[in-house]
Amino acid sequence: MSDNLQKNNLRRVVVDRKPRIIEGLAKLHGKHLKISDYYGENVFDFRVVKGLSEKIKREMLECIRAGMVIPREYVDLVADAAKEWAIGKGATHFCHWFQPLTGYSAEKQDSFLTLTKDNGPIEELSASALIQGEPDASSFPHGGARTTFEARGYTIWDLTSPMFLREEGNGKILCIPTAFVSYNGEALDVKTPLLRSVSKLSEEAVKFFNLVGDMDVNHVTVTCGAEQEYFLIDKAFYYERPDLVMTGRTLLGSMAAKNQQLSDHYFGQVTERVIAFMQELDHEMYRLGIPSKTRHNEVAPGQFEVAQIFRDANLASDNNQIVMALIGNIAEKHDMVALLHEKPFSGINGSGKHLNWSLSDNLGRNLLDPGDEPQRNHVFLAICSIVVEAFNRHSELLRTSIATHGNDHRLGGHEAPPSIMSVFLGETLDKIYKSILKGDTFKPLDNNQLDLRANQLASLLKDNTDRNRTSPFAFTGNRFEFRAVGSSQPIGFPLSILNAAVTDVLKQSCEIIEKELNTGKKVDDALLTVIRGWMENSSKVVFNGDGYSDDWVKEAGIRGLPNLKTSADAYPVLTDGQKTSFLVETGVFSRKELETRYNVLVERYNTCRLIEFKTMVSMIDQYVIPSGIQYKKGLLDILKLQDELEVDRCVEFDIYCKLTGYMDELHRKTCDLKKELAEMVEDESKRSFHVAHKLVPLSEQIACLCDSVEDVIPDELWKLPKYFDMLFLR
Repeated sequence: MSDNLQKNNLRRVVVDRKPRIIEGLAKLHGKHLKISDYYGENVFDFRVVKGLSEKIKREMLECIRAGMVIPREYVDLVADAAKEWAIGKGATHFCHWFQPLTGYSAEKQDSFLTLTKDNGPIEELSASALIQGEPDASSFPHGGARTTFEARGYTIWDLTSPMFLREEGNGKILCIPTAFVSYNGEALDVKTPLLRSVSKLSEEAVKFFNLVGDMDVNHVTVTCGAEQEYFLIDKAFYYERPDLVMTGRTLLGSMAAKNQQLSDHYFGQVTERVIAFMQELDHEMYRLGIPSKTRHNEVAPGQFEVAQIFRDANLASDNNQIVMALIGNIAEKHDMVALLHEKPFSGINGSGKHLNWSLSDNLGRNLLDPGDEPQRNHVFLAICSIVVEAFNRHSELLRTSIATHGNDHRLGGHEAPPSIMSVFLGETLDKIYKSILKGDTFKPLDNNQLDLRANQLASLLKDNTDRNRTSPFAFTGNRFEFRAVGSSQPIGFPLSILNAAVTDVLKQSCEIIEKELNTGKKVDDALLTVIRGWMENSSKVVFNGDGYSDDWVKEAGIRGLPNLKTSADAYPVLTDGQKTSFLVETGVFSRKELETRYNVLVERYNTCRLIEFKTMVSMIDQYVIPSGIQYKKGLLDILKLQDELEVDRCVEFDIYCKLTGYMDELHRKTCDLKKELAEMVEDESKRSFHVAHKLVPLSEQIACLCDSVEDVIPDELWKLPKYFDMLFLR
């Protein structure tokens, strides 16, 4: 079969695919079910399960809040109830589900089957099996915390994250969310530091509220709503692209004439195949108790988003890991592949994971809700100023928290917030804080109703702040949105750093308030002292303008804001004892754990980049150069014939010369890259800087030359699926 016929057949296969329609989805006995009818049906949460008494539930929750050991007999009851529930649902196995430093979840499945003394088969889930497991710690990324012969590690049941059933193939598995630590108790996962950060922030926040006279507050929760962006392409194209299979992104590819210039894909009507995928995704999320709220087309062609309702940060973190896996698994069932890489296609928008962050107390109040009169809400203004100061004080570590090889392609690329960390507050809040600093009285607008001059439309109230999509960290009305997080990374790490940063400033704020109150000052005056102090100190990090502009880069430099452009530049912050001291003092990370993460992140960065470089070289040798040679051979045959006929040959000769020039330069630069790869230094730290500042720019130059070759070669001779195929055919 000719290459052209094969490519046309491939396109026809994709275009002719029918949507995956599941009869009976969200139905019972032929009748449609409401979401609330099946929401959480695959979730086991001891806090609401009917098989346990309210007394046991209450006492277990009290043990969790107080950090006390739960009575063994209670754990036995939970284990037995979970086993009966899971088996009743058809489960045959259980596993400790955890999040090692791979970026993915991990598990080891065990059967419920055990044998009695008489060798009779029974199903069992013991308290010890529920509470603790022992995976091989040395086989996961550990950054030197373990050696090959030091293999023991522990998984420990997280009582605050519900168990869930996962349906795979021909069976079901009960997944028990757990933390993962080494034999010596060092965190080797995403969850453990996050849980610590949530606890420490709650401790300081409760102290803050008690100091300002709100004695009913005894617990503060970090809440989070993660938006997940992703691309979908047909699997027929995916498996014809070695770069997508090996690295998750296209390492070369000429942009189609039309991409996202018309903004017609954003919020556009979802195609039938994709909406069928989204409906199944939502259905499975609801069954797992994941509150999917929004789904839509994103800016780039082939790009989409799903967003969840706010909930406890630890649970939101677990849910996001599950969602990423669900997106991939369900896409396969629809003959598509989901790309979660931050930049799968050059020239169009990549994918992020906007991390909406707020705080709520045990009374159910959102602590970042400004109320109707934010200028009089001193508690809100103080908390908001604390968050801004936290972002200002620890901006470099917050930049590090979102540093990945994939995210480097987005940040500062006029499609995502820049690598310069800044805070957007909006017009109203900015004016309130400036009034406080000047000692003036803030005067709000009398009428915030917009006159649209169309009586047919409902009245529209203007929000107290606009939205700034160019800001890394933006206040959006009743929460902050950390917009710089990458689409493929677990949210637990940036959440842990952000929580610890806020805890650090909260602790100092409590000391200031206590001191002010001891001098006889009123609560509002003490809060104003905190507000003035932090806003004066952090004014340099507040920026309400266009974060994509070159002018901002210059102004940020004048303000003294750091600009860590690559992950290699950002990772060393983890080794700076002064900049990371607050993480150790709050107990979120130990020095050893910070060293572990630095080593893991740098090694992962280098490894992923080297895979990219080697894949690129292979594709050039296997696809690009051969296609160019084949076309040149055809051109030479034509040129030879034209010489024999003595006819004009300027068009063919110009094409031949242009293609030869591109290929000669491509060959030279590819040889340079091969040489660099053969001479790589062993030291991982030095290697990361060399990779980031020399090899990545070189690979980008090579990619541009490949694109130029692709633009010249006829479609029938180009064996790789093109951007046109992958982005527009489905």
